[in-house]
Amino acid sequence: MKKVVHWLTIVVILTSLLVLNSRAVLAQGDVTCESDVVVQAEDSLSKIAEKFLGNLLAYQAIADATNAIAASDDSYNQIDNVDVIEPGWKLCIPPAEQAGALLAAGEKPTIALVIGVKGDAFYVTMEKGAREKAAELGVELIVDGPAQFDSVLQTPIVDALIARGVDAMIIAANDKQAMIEPLQRVNDAGIKVLSVDTFIGDGDYAGGPVTFPLSYLGSDNTEGGRIACQAIIDAIGGKGKLYIQNVRPGISTTDQREQGCKDAIEATSGAVELVGVDYNEDNSGKAAEQTAAVLQRVPDLGGIFGANLFSAEGAAQAVKNAGLSGVVKVANFDAPEQAIQDLRDGLVDLVIAQHPAEMGSVGVEYAVKALAGDTAGIEKRYATGYTVITRDNVDTPESQAAIYKSE
Repeated sequence: MKKVVHWLTIVVILTSLLVLNSRAVLAQGDVTCESDVVVQAEDSLSKIAEKFLGNLLAYQAIADATNAIAASDDSYNQIDNVDVIEPGWKLCIPPAEQAGALLAAGEKPTIALVIGVKGDAFYVTMEKGAREKAAELGVELIVDGPAQFDSVLQTPIVDALIARGVDAMIIAANDKQAMIEPLQRVNDAGIKVLSVDTFIGDGDYAGGPVTFPLSYLGSDNTEGGRIACQAIIDAIGGKGKLYIQNVRPGISTTDQREQGCKDAIEATSGAVELVGVDYNEDNSGKAAEQTAAVLQRVPDLGGIFGANLFSAEGAAQAVKNAGLSGVVKVANFDAPEQAIQDLRDGLVDLVIAQHPAEMGSVGVEYAVKALAGDTAGIEKRYATGYTVITRDNVDTPESQAAIYKSE
């Protein structure tokens, strides 16, 4: 039995060595240069790879081919660090087929997408966008998130991904302050950090108190809240009473939406009164109870702004139970299929759709650029837009494309 184990061990070791040396064999074998390129001032390996080979990740193939040729031709420059190339360097661009072989011989970068909560159509749609881009670029994508929107539950997921040794992390942080320390650990481990949907600190990664994340990709939530509440104000004739249903303080996105709504109210110079703000802890049942109490207290309420899906769902249910659908106007921030059905049924009057698939897609693209050393191609703030959906335009191609997917 010991002899069998001994020979099995040898076989495993030899197999491992063959796999580990596969890149070396490719790199030192019959590498040819389909073309040469001289590095310019604004170049990065990923830019060159995308231009000549149509794939950002082919930067490693260019480095491998250049290093193989440089071993016998000193007119080419040895690349010791793929993040660092200098103007004037001569690089080897291998044929596409050879680049593919070099890429296949190496390990794919691993990118983690940490969502805010599992099962939410917004994050399902974000994951779809991220997976499509990951497949296109040839990277491994890991997606994980907590069962509840809670930084206490999100933190151990982040720590587990550090231990796993992912190369980059794209995260929708569940608290803008509480998640700073866990994400600092990610950065300290040499893992690239990008924010999607939500941010940490104040979101100003260029000059704010937290600057280690490479980018914040998400909606302009202050403007989104303003747009939603301005639509309600217009619907109630520019005067009346308005109520805000929100999740809880401390979430960057919903804090900003609330502020945007308050800005729209303030701009009416007193014509519209804010009668209150309640926080439902992302629970539509609690939102319904709170809204029902407000409807009792303020019988002439004109409109309600739901700062996220569950806030609006609960508010709309309370309005329906009170027999006031269509009388009390409800704006829903986020566009899952249920929100669209509520719009068709008259339970809500306006749906603000974000673009989560774009956040996920560009997040993966930025992560790959960062891994290739192309930080110049990464915007510190990448703002995705909105699609405003009403009963008048719900069936247009633009509105249909903006609806979140539940699976």
